[in-house]
Amino acid sequence: MSEPQGPSQPLVLSLATLTVVSGVVDAVSYLGLGHVFTANMTGNVVLIGFALAGAPGFSIAASATALAAFLAGAATGGRIGLRIHEKRSLLVTAVSLEAGFTVVAAIIAGTVAVLSTGWPRYTVIAVLGYAMGIRNSVVRNMGVADMTTTVLTMTLTGFAADSSLGGGHNPNATRRIISVVCMLVGALVGAAFVIHVHPGAALGLAAVLTVGLATYLHLTSPLRLGLAP
Repeated sequence: MSEPQGPSQPLVLSLATLTVVSGVVDAVSYLGLGHVFTANMTGNVVLIGFALAGAPGFSIAASATALAAFLAGAATGGRIGLRIHEKRSLLVTAVSLEAGFTVVAAIIAGTVAVLSTGWPRYTVIAVLGYAMGIRNSVVRNMGVADMTTTVLTMTLTGFAADSSLGGGHNPNATRRIISVVCMLVGALVGAAFVIHVHPGAALGLAAVLTVGLATYLHLTSPLRLGLAP
């Protein structure tokens, strides 16, 4: 059976938008910044292992930068959560910060001659990783199951284990499918922009999405979002 009272549709769609942004950002990171993730930290731990083993094309410094920035962002998100107790205001703050950092990353990517080396690479990695850390910390506080916005392992596990084939009743199946599809679409579109247009264009798209979402959340009442105190 489905949950008797799940999250509101506007909140689910907002988290779905952030999931699309994660796909775009990681497409830029992995394809444009040299085999590193700025949203998926599990991936960075694995990539550091590859680099330590001597696999070519992987950078301990790049992945470690992303991890450090993400952890700093998550700690910042925790501090923000201590000061802002109303969930809608907390989400607006996190998405607004992410929008600002993504705009900065897009400007850097769109104006430098080479993005994949030197200070532009590490600056964009750090800026995006920090933004994703803040976001993940705050989204965790929203408490919406299967909508983490950055990782899908447990979502896919739940989808299969709780399915009819697994002997379950398909709880949260719609949200789980939305998460997977949004991540796929974001990665597809982001990769297409990186390969066929420019990494800066992909980050520009991510910036537009986050700025638009921040505006929407600011204008939407806590009651409609299902985040009323």
